[in-house]
Amino acid sequence: MAPVRLQPGSQLGAYVLESMLGSGAFGVVWLARRTADDVRVAIKVLHPEAAVSRESVERFRREAWALSRLQSPHIARMYEFLTGPPFGMALVMEYIEGELLSDVFKRARFSVEDAVGLGVGILSGVAEMQSIGIIHRDLKPENVILRPNENGWFAVIFDFNLSRVKDPKGKMSSLTSMHAAIGTVPYMAPEQLLDARRVNESSDVYSCGTILYRAASGALPFDTRESLREKLQQEARPLQTGRGDDIARGFEEIVMKSLRRRPAERYANAQQMLDDLTNLVGGA
Repeated sequence: MAPVRLQPGSQLGAYVLESMLGSGAFGVVWLARRTADDVRVAIKVLHPEAAVSRESVERFRREAWALSRLQSPHIARMYEFLTGPPFGMALVMEYIEGELLSDVFKRARFSVEDAVGLGVGILSGVAEMQSIGIIHRDLKPENVILRPNENGWFAVIFDFNLSRVKDPKGKMSSLTSMHAAIGTVPYMAPEQLLDARRVNESSDVYSCGTILYRAASGALPFDTRESLREKLQQEARPLQTGRGDDIARGFEEIVMKSLRRRPAERYANAQQMLDDLTNLVGGA
């Protein structure tokens, strides 16, 4: 049976689609309601064109498997994975009300304290991923939502389509062709630009550092027109927050360490960077 054309009002299992939230290379994300209790959810449906690709299907399944293992409040929760002839494959996830970090960046930069809070949230989620063998490979503002809460907001990571994960035997999955670059260039570590199969935990640290650099400065550590060449040949421009107090200087040092060109000179993993950020504000 050919996949049906989805539209508002279409039924996917126990869910009714309401409106399209977004579309990407691999799938379309819909806002939907669970008919049994009226709970709002986000449903990511694999494009029919992508469903004919073994690699795309495997990446979609991998995203579902990765999300099913994660419990952090800083990561979008998965409810269930659906398959069926009318629609193909769909991932039912927590619907997160909030604003994309990329949209926030268009109008404002963060104070140092808010940038630290942003980093603590993102790195908390990334540290949990890494603890069970998941490397995201596409951490960027477009994949982070700021969810309102009683303290203002907290960061939630979503979209694991490009993630690389270890199988139950501890072997890292390998769908990526040798020397292929996968990710989003301004946020990719130098080694990821050369070969996405060379990424490790410190590569995601680099992406987190780039997000925090932009949050506190309003700019990227490299000019986007020159980022490919510069990233491979030199260190990032020093972060300047415009402040000289201990917290600001400490934050600048943490971010710049995360952006070191050589992986061995960065934080080895997200937990190490998270610990330094937490100690920075805890000791203030």
